[in-house]
Formats: sequence, C-alpha cells, structure tokens
Amino acid sequence: MTKLRIVSEQPSTEISREEFEKRFRARFADPAFDAVKDELNAIVDIAYDNYNNHHKAPRTRAAGEGFADPAYELSLDWLTAREAILAAEQRQKDASTPSRVLLISASARSDQTCPGETPKSYRMVKLAEAELVARGIEVDVLDLSVLASEFGRVIYPCKSCVSTSPALCHWPCSCYPHHSLGQTGDWMNELYPRWVAAHGVMIVSPVNWFHVPSVMKLMIDRLVCADGCNPDPTSTQGKDALRAKEMELAGWDAPQHLAGRAFSIVVHGDVAGAEDARRHLTEWLVWIGLVQAGPFATVDGYVGYYEPYATSHDAYEANTGFQGDVKNAAASLANAVAAMRSGDCPSPNEGMKRGRRK
Repeated sequence: MTKLRIVSEQPSTEISREEFEKRFRARFADPAFDAVKDELNAIVDIAYDNYNNHHKAPRTRAAGEGFADPAYELSLDWLTAREAILAAEQRQKDASTPSRVLLISASARSDQTCPGETPKSYRMVKLAEAELVARGIEVDVLDLSVLASEFGRVIYPCKSCVSTSPALCHWPCSCYPHHSLGQTGDWMNELYPRWVAAHGVMIVSPVNWFHVPSVMKLMIDRLVCADGCNPDPTSTQGKDALRAKEMELAGWDAPQHLAGRAFSIVVHGDVAGAEDARRHLTEWLVWIGLVQAGPFATVDGYVGYYEPYATSHDAYEANTGFQGDVKNAAASLANAVAAMRSGDCPSPNEGMKRGRRK
C-alpha cells in the first residue's frame, strides 16, 4: 500500500510587519480616522501580534457530547453555525411547517450602488415570488447583489479542502472566520441554514461571460461541504490532513446534507451562454442530490437578443413569453414541493446512494 503523504511545495505567504501595517492601515485611509491615531496604533500592534501568532479561532470551547472527541476545542463561530443548521433542519423536516423556497437572485447588479439600476434577474425573482406565494409557499429571497452593495457582506473563496480529502472539508465550513487574517463576517454561516431550511430552491441568474456571476460562484464553491463532507471537525482534530486521508481510505460514507430538495432554474442572457450556464447549474444541483421539479422547471433564453443594453429592461417588459416561462418554473417548483412533502411523489433519489462517490 502506498504510504500517505502531504505534498507541500508552495512558497510562504507570511508578510512582513511593514507590509501588514500598510495593508491594515489602508482600511482607515479616510482622514476622519486621524482623530484616533493613537488608538489605531494600539490596534495595529494587537492585530499584528494576532496575525504573527496565528489566532485563527480565538474563542473556543470543548465540543461536548455527540462528537468523536468531546474534549477537542471547537470554534464558537463554527458551533453557532452548526446550531443554526440543526435548528433549520428540524424545521424543514417538521410536516406542520409551511413549505419554504429559497429564491435566489444571482446578479451582482444593484440599484443601491453603481450602476444604480435594478437587475432583470431581481425583477424575475419578484415575478416568481408572487407565483410561489399565490400557491401557499413561504419564500426566502436571497439577493446576492448585496455582496457588492452592503457593508460587511462577504463570502470568502473556497480553499478546496475536499480535494485533499472529503473528511477534511467540514459541514458547515470551518475554514472561516480566520481572525488572524482579518477574514471575518463570512456570510456563508448565515446562508447554510437558509439552504437547509428550504424544501425547494429556485435560482434566477444572468450570464456573465458564459458563466454565472462571481457572487453566485462564490456561494456554489462554498457549498461543496454540503456534498459528501464531514460534520465532525473533532474527528480530524481540526485540519489534520493526514488524519483526514486515513479516514477517507478507511471507508467514507459521503453524506449529502442537502439531498432531496426540489429545484428550478431560470438563466437569461443577452447574446450567448445561457444554455451552458443553465446546464451547469442543473448538473451541479443534481450532483449534490437535489431533484429537478419537472420539464418546465429549468429555463434558458435571451432577453433583448443583440439589442442595446440601454433598453434591456424595455425588452424584458415586452417579452411576455419569457415572463411566462419564469412563472412556469416557479409553479413547477411549488407543485413538486407539495407533492414531495405530501408523500404523493417522494424524491426519486430516496434510499439511494451513488454507486461511485467523488
């Protein structure tokens, strides 16, 4: 048997005190902060000490019962996210609660910052929301444009722990926050429970250079931990890569934490790429165990094909056929959620696992 190893060849990313100060102080370039120069100097000293001593998770407690190592110290940030997920899961499985759809506007465009105009995706989301509400669905609208327009909203990039081993990728993600690097306020800790609470998910996305917008891709990548990854960080003693590899090779059951929910998708473009983007979203959701809500549930098309961007909202308003497709995608999702929750049409994936896991 090949001896397990950890390949490590990249250069250090440690930076000097001088470079750290330059980057840290850049956040306080506004002259309004000059009045608290002494206080800021003290904060810089503490921040660099935390960086230099790698204070990733400064507040922890023993994991407690239900974990492989109850004595292992887990981040309070991670434990809070886990508790929110467990509460959302309990609600989602409670047959007495209203059916719930997570309705996602994947555009980064916003009228709350430059360019100062509402995206067509958001208008389609409001159209879909009305259709879902009319069918008795509770709707949670997730507008990803706030990543570009709202203070403190951030989704950090996935570090690809799963590529080392799925046992090293924790559910929910334990890579963030990373306090010593200033990587705090990660929005995913709020988004994971919103995905878990949903019985159905509907994504409305434009095409940005043949792909979904970067705000959507950030969330997609950070949802990798929902597919086949480890709900117990104590089992790997945090990020012990070698231990995680050993666990994987000993037999890994690859739990799918979001499986069984229904989905629908609407992708709209201006010139090209809509079909590919819709297909990629569909394949991703199917891969993580969600179920397409019928033949009318996935839509791709063009609004104002090769027409000016300046009049694209006029083109959308004139395209009643595409608006009808959006309504059908929402209605299909509502019907699928109702059928799956009633037991009349359970998930076709129920009781099955992938023959080949990856």
